[in-house]
Amino acid sequence: MELTTLARTGPSAGNLRRAPHTSGYRSGRVLLGLDARHPVGNTIDVAFESARARGALLHVVHAWSLPPGAAEWPFGVPEKDRATWEDHEVQLLADALRPWHEKYPDVPVLQDVLLLSPVRALLHHCGSAALVVVSGGPGPECGEVMRALLRGAECPVTVVPTPAASN
Repeated sequence: MELTTLARTGPSAGNLRRAPHTSGYRSGRVLLGLDARHPVGNTIDVAFESARARGALLHVVHAWSLPPGAAEWPFGVPEKDRATWEDHEVQLLADALRPWHEKYPDVPVLQDVLLLSPVRALLHHCGSAALVVVSGGPGPECGEVMRALLRGAECPVTVVPTPAASN
């Protein structure tokens, strides 16, 4: 599998260069953007391997949103409902990562479930990252996330092709 890691070389998103996959531009955590509803195994492998090679914390971010229509409820979303939905998202992320915790017991992992868009969640945390890892799958949301990271991330971004994207 060929990985593409890009690093900005100047202030504009147009100044990009290929970066070595394991390059250490700064010490810090490896940030993995993961959709826990549709986890991509090869992307998770790359993130765990990168964190292990760097001796770094793996910070896994799963962004979620309220169910359709919930934001328009006349009196807002009750805290109990929001908490129940968030607990479900936390469980989805834990379930998605369980096989990799067993495969990589030496990699410390911070699981983060955020009620934000994927773009905002990743940009919020990429400032402390040495590397950001995301899937390069089909779909408009994936392209939006990659474009935003390439514009806003100060560290290299590894885009891992998904099986559908690599055909």
